[in-house]
Amino acid sequence: MKQEKLDWLAENPFYTKRFAFFVGRRCRVTTIKDVAQETHLDWKTVKELEKQYMREQLRRAGTPAPRAIGIDEISIRKGHTYRIVVSDLIRRRPIWFGGEDRKEASMALFYDWLGEKKTRGIRLAVMDMWKPFYNVTVARAPRAAILYDKFHILRHLGDALDEVRKSEYRRLSGQDRSYIKGQKYTLLSHRENLTLKGRQALKKVLTANQRLNTAYLLRESFGQLWDYEREGWARRFFENWRASLKWQRLKPYEKFAEMIDRHWDGIAVYCKPENKVALGFVEGLNNKIRVIQRRAYGLRDEEYLRLKVLTCMLPEI
Repeated sequence: MKQEKLDWLAENPFYTKRFAFFVGRRCRVTTIKDVAQETHLDWKTVKELEKQYMREQLRRAGTPAPRAIGIDEISIRKGHTYRIVVSDLIRRRPIWFGGEDRKEASMALFYDWLGEKKTRGIRLAVMDMWKPFYNVTVARAPRAAILYDKFHILRHLGDALDEVRKSEYRRLSGQDRSYIKGQKYTLLSHRENLTLKGRQALKKVLTANQRLNTAYLLRESFGQLWDYEREGWARRFFENWRASLKWQRLKPYEKFAEMIDRHWDGIAVYCKPENKVALGFVEGLNNKIRVIQRRAYGLRDEEYLRLKVLTCMLPEI
């Protein structure tokens, strides 16, 4: 008996590719469970049809040759279980998902996958200040400039502001303490993202506590660092910002300023015109991945998660 393979059949021979792609497109906007109910199919069947659709998306997208990459890690379950996600910042899409953790050996797997020739083409690598990412990238892609991600840095500054909030709460009592209680989100959010009630609460906190007011204003002003087009101007701004900490008794901010000073080279790189990339893309991708994880809650198929992450920015087929 001879079996003949028909191009129009899906990997599951009970369905056509056309139907598999229909299922895949529906799964982009709703859950597997909802699509299964809509099509009267088994949940597992829908998932496998969607995986075939996503594999075809990746095949059509082709093998990447990135010039600017973003490197970040995501937690896939409790217990510090991480996977590394690498993005093409120019084409604005994730291109690699893998590793067993966020150590150097896992980071090296990306460069092994990309190959030596394409790795030589990388001119910029955006990452957080995690040493293993830096070490492997410097060793494997020596032509790439290292740029520390703005949003990870600002997250450290937000943590410093929250430390000030906690210390003020411990220091005060009575009515003075009541102004601070429950205002963590209000202080850490940007003013334009707050509701009218939130802005009123913020004004009350900042009026009632001078140290928190100073810390908040310093946090808000620090983002200006990435607006400069020359390193000298950026450095002058940072030195003035750090000088304004004197006599303010803001220990967490002083530690933050020391961290910025130690990692200055990886921040100043952004001043060069050729390194002006969309720094918000990596942060936006992380938020998108969290949505994918919430929708796939309880699903332990890591290959499915990998395909969802790698195709989340690709067009429909």
